[in-house]
Amino acid sequence: MIRVFLDRLYLFSGYLAGLFLIAIFVLMMVLSAGRPVGINIPAGDDFISWCMAATAFLGLAHTFRHGEMIRVGLLIDRLSDKTRHYVEIVSLLVGVGFIGFFAWNAVVMTWQSWKFHDISQGVVAVPLWIPQLGYSGGLVILFIAFVDELIHVGRGFPPRYELPKAVTAEEIVERAVQSGV
Repeated sequence: MIRVFLDRLYLFSGYLAGLFLIAIFVLMMVLSAGRPVGINIPAGDDFISWCMAATAFLGLAHTFRHGEMIRVGLLIDRLSDKTRHYVEIVSLLVGVGFIGFFAWNAVVMTWQSWKFHDISQGVVAVPLWIPQLGYSGGLVILFIAFVDELIHVGRGFPPRYELPKAVTAEEIVERAVQSGV
């Protein structure tokens, strides 16, 4: 039941990132096409930048869980299975530490913005905690994904964020085509 909840959380986070990406597109098109006909969105650039931050941070957990984050496997691929497993655990521990620190401070910043009623300095006054929710929420979900993966790998299973090695030439070509290389 927890597995289903976590997988849905990561998927929902990815969908939210996609919605913010669509919002960026729509806002940019309205700003670009609206200029000649006199349509203007006050603080449109601010809204676009907030959507960009939300897209980037809300998409992190979904990207991580699907093995689409950039990983440098040159060293770790050469290790034996047992040593590699321990290196994966250490890497995940370091990741949990850094992401946890980052997420904690992002949540504190968002909470302080709400507590002190911080307002944006643009043309449209927006409480800053609202656009900061995408940033801090995305980091919290990424932290959950890292802890989830650390527990999974710590129990002796292979990482879910890494596809098994390709065996045939067809698999290598298929993965290259899917990744857009």
